[in-house]
Amino acid sequence: MRKARRSLVILLVIIVALGGLITLGVFRSDATWTPKLALDLQGGTQVLLAAEQTDGKAVSGEQLQQAVSIIRQRVDAAGVSESEITTQGNEHISVSIPGKADEATLKRIEASAQLDFRPVLSVGIGVDLSQGQEGATEDAAVTGEDGAADDAQADAAADAGKTDAPKADEEQNRKPAQTEDEPAADDAKQTDAESDDENLDPETLPEGAGDLAWITPALQAKFDAFTCDSEAALDTRDAPADRPLITCDESGTAKYILGPVELNGDVITDASAGMATTQTGATTGEWVVQIVMNKAGAKTFGEISSRLFGAQEPLNQFAFVLDGRVLSAPTMQGQILDGRPSISGSFTQESSEALADQLKFGALPIGFTVQSQEDISATLGGNQLQAGLLAGLIGLLLVVVYSMFQYRTLGTLTIASLAVAAVLTYLLLTFFSWRQGYRLSLAGVAGIIVAVGFTADSFIVYFERIRDALRDGFSIESAVEHGWKRAFRTVLASDGVNFLAALVLFILAVGNVKGFAFTLGLTTLVDVIVVALFTHPMMVLLARTRFYREGHPASGLDPQGLGAVYRGRAQFRAPVVAAKGAGKKNARSQREAEKRQTIAERKAAELAGVSPSAPAQTGKES
Repeated sequence: MRKARRSLVILLVIIVALGGLITLGVFRSDATWTPKLALDLQGGTQVLLAAEQTDGKAVSGEQLQQAVSIIRQRVDAAGVSESEITTQGNEHISVSIPGKADEATLKRIEASAQLDFRPVLSVGIGVDLSQGQEGATEDAAVTGEDGAADDAQADAAADAGKTDAPKADEEQNRKPAQTEDEPAADDAKQTDAESDDENLDPETLPEGAGDLAWITPALQAKFDAFTCDSEAALDTRDAPADRPLITCDESGTAKYILGPVELNGDVITDASAGMATTQTGATTGEWVVQIVMNKAGAKTFGEISSRLFGAQEPLNQFAFVLDGRVLSAPTMQGQILDGRPSISGSFTQESSEALADQLKFGALPIGFTVQSQEDISATLGGNQLQAGLLAGLIGLLLVVVYSMFQYRTLGTLTIASLAVAAVLTYLLLTFFSWRQGYRLSLAGVAGIIVAVGFTADSFIVYFERIRDALRDGFSIESAVEHGWKRAFRTVLASDGVNFLAALVLFILAVGNVKGFAFTLGLTTLVDVIVVALFTHPMMVLLARTRFYREGHPASGLDPQGLGAVYRGRAQFRAPVVAAKGAGKKNARSQREAEKRQTIAERKAAELAGVSPSAPAQTGKES
């Protein structure tokens, strides 16, 4: 009794906690009272990307499919579910996102160039701060996976430690700024170093990417005149990989001269955001971006880190460059030989996660430009949703009718369990819609409808096990416990298979099929929770009531109506002398007992001298 009440309290706490979190999110965040709808039910934003053919070669189908896969990862990393990313023709990709796409998601989609690693040769202020634009940039530094291992060396190189990027080249920034009327301003429309190739003898090019010899007088003059708010800063994606690059960070507050490309972004196998930890495992409260590189990337990066560590500013920095813009230009604070650098700085959770996503999903085999962006209407609309909900309601009513017919008033426990499962499922979908970006599609609704049958099946298995125990002569309370032990194993096995199928489908599928798998797996887990924390505890409490304890005919657990005279293995109970009007009831009980006898048990009864069709004579073995 106490255990049953404790289970009900735990379930109530779960429901109240979910409801409280959602309520808090509605008033303090962007949560809603209902799950967000997917593209087929709500509509959204469609972005059409056109492949860039800078080398004059046609885009292959393999490149296009690889780009679709990476863009899908970018969109999913933004927390958007049920999006549709498809190819259109041989040169276009259509990205359809449910609802109104935010700027962060659009940036992830549009950032379609290669991700590169370039050394920093010079840093300057990218815009005129006197015009009210913010000039502060994030400090950033790179350490190894065990950042504390290099603390002693980092202290020795404190003067070359992490600094504010715009301050890194103060002497250069003291030069008077040129005005737009000066001839050098026209040169700022060229952002790469192609025009300076004549100043570099191909036979005597600097050997290292971080060599200051790359900065010729012409390149320095161009850099001095360059501003991040100029037209020249808008397109730097076609800069040659084997030449220096003048570009800006994403905010436009810092400008850089970067050396040739030393690493490509495809060496990154994983990137994630998280809290930095000390050697003792305690969190520092600082958000960092942790990167994992493949074997070849780890070797090259180890050589780069050895060269940069301890160098003077800004030669101790290197830049992650995506779409020609600097994502981050951290300083090197240690030799990192295992290919697991960690970027720290003035990160928030949002900025660290955005940088991690860009580093992880940044490299595309081809470049893209945004050809169009428009709002689209729902592909199915509300009528199909109403039809799906109506189908689910009809199925639910059929389950209720069957339960009441088969289990009498015990069927009300089935109805109550389904109601609790519905509430729990609704709260979980709303919570995941808020925190994980889940969106409910028509396929997801179908998964919920299918789960109604699975959930009702669990209750039926449990009730039938209780009935079997009553037929074997157990009291109602003992039958509940005995039936639960046998039924719960069956429920776990059944739901385990369903959940495994949903998990495999979720991993392998995309789009709407993934939404179906998600709701199917979620409702399967809800089924186990409801059966364990509500159905069984309620059955324990009901078994103590007089109505069920005495086996009322309307309870659905009447031992006589279930043929309880049969006890199995040729053991029978002495028949109860029928009262007037009870003949039909005893006849039904006898027929039920005969139905449940196996062939072996009938032969055993015949050997014992008892006719299988004759009334039972004794409760002892012969």
